[in-house]
Amino acid sequence: MSSESVDRSDRKSVENPNYVDLRPTETAQELLVSYKAGSDPEPYLNRLAAFDNDDLCPVRTDRETALAFWINLYNAGTQRLLEESSELYESPFRFFRFFRAPCVTVGGTQLGLDDIEQGILRGYSKYGLGYVPRLFVGSFEKRYRLDELDTRIHFALNCGAESCPAIRAYDPDTIDEQLDVAASAYLESTVEYNPDAGTVKIPRVFLWYRGDFAGKSGTADLLRDHDIIPSDVDPGVSYKSWDWTRKQGKFVD
Repeated sequence: MSSESVDRSDRKSVENPNYVDLRPTETAQELLVSYKAGSDPEPYLNRLAAFDNDDLCPVRTDRETALAFWINLYNAGTQRLLEESSELYESPFRFFRFFRAPCVTVGGTQLGLDDIEQGILRGYSKYGLGYVPRLFVGSFEKRYRLDELDTRIHFALNCGAESCPAIRAYDPDTIDEQLDVAASAYLESTVEYNPDAGTVKIPRVFLWYRGDFAGKSGTADLLRDHDIIPSDVDPGVSYKSWDWTRKQGKFVD
């Protein structure tokens, strides 16, 4: 780190006692951990808002860094909204009010959960079963959108519902291994395979984002890859109801 950077950080620390000098991925991790621990999230929220274009360069250019950063921010943003604005989640207009409400500011840009999941991580509308591109894309989203969708995000993102996967703090160095673990854990705990009836019940996320998983055949391949169904069967598929009961603090032990 240059002496100029050190001097700048020292000045910020004096001017703002809530300033923390962390990189983007570390800041997102610590923000998420603060909600698990019940500690003050403000220093990390302030740091995220103050990042400049240079600070965020790794988030734009490195896949593993981007995945860890945005997944952690999404899950931290969910916990923040549940803590500070739980009425938005309980509203009959949840899909507009809760998921579009600002939950975190990154580099001076306010973002909601839909901005992170549907825009940056997916690039598709949440209303098109995974087949309809997202419209009205802003400059921030264009700049930070991942080049390729990683379907394992659906087993890592927690929107506050009972049916959502448990929350982990993701690290760029181990993100692929962590996402594999998250996918296996979620599928094993939610999928119900009945070999006698030749049927399998799967989470509704596979219906909502059918295109993400390459349809029925892609979903079956995924279940086989995780040893949820045998490699030589093609069971009938049904979708389980989604339990929207508010579940705050669903962290992995």
